[in-house]
Amino acid sequence: MARNQFSFQKRQKELAKKKKREEKLARKQESKQNAAENDGIAVVNEFGEVIETPAAETSAETGSPDEGEPEG
Repeated sequence: MARNQFSFQKRQKELAKKKKREEKLARKQESKQNAAENDGIAVVNEFGEVIETPAAETSAETGSPDEGEPEG
């Protein structure tokens, strides 16, 4: 009888490890997917607020500080 119980516990441990491994793999894939979607940088504006923008938008927004100001 002890042998059957041991085999059952061993099988349960194997199933738990397999389930944990699959969950970890799913989290890793989800993380990669989110990283691909949020492929940008975080920017802090003059008010100290963190703004997340894609890298392409950030480079387009930056310009010379004199832009749009009238000479005077």
